[in-house]
Amino acid sequence: MLTIENLNAYGADTKTGLARCVNNQNLYFRLIKTVPSMDAFTKLKDSILQHDYESAFQAAHGLKGALTNLSLTPLSTPIIEITEHLRGKEEMDYSPLLTLIEEKRKELEELCQD
Repeated sequence: MLTIENLNAYGADTKTGLARCVNNQNLYFRLIKTVPSMDAFTKLKDSILQHDYESAFQAAHGLKGALTNLSLTPLSTPIIEITEHLRGKEEMDYSPLLTLIEEKRKELEELCQD
């Protein structure tokens, strides 16, 4: 269930996230509920698997903005890291970061279930 308490337990900085939503909790929750199903997660993974680092960077950069604005720290932290690696088009094993991102996305998805 999506509550401030559950988001805090997840690791989100709800005070900052709410402030960015002018302390409108309904708006904040509505925006958070859109995150788990964002197409950019699939685009990020697929682009990395295809070694299309430019497309992967675009997906990661978009996610970085959305997640940071909502202060969803458990997801934004690995997204920020992967964005910086992709910015330099680094040839590396992205699977640990992708796994962490997927785990945190699924945790958030579970919180969003009513």
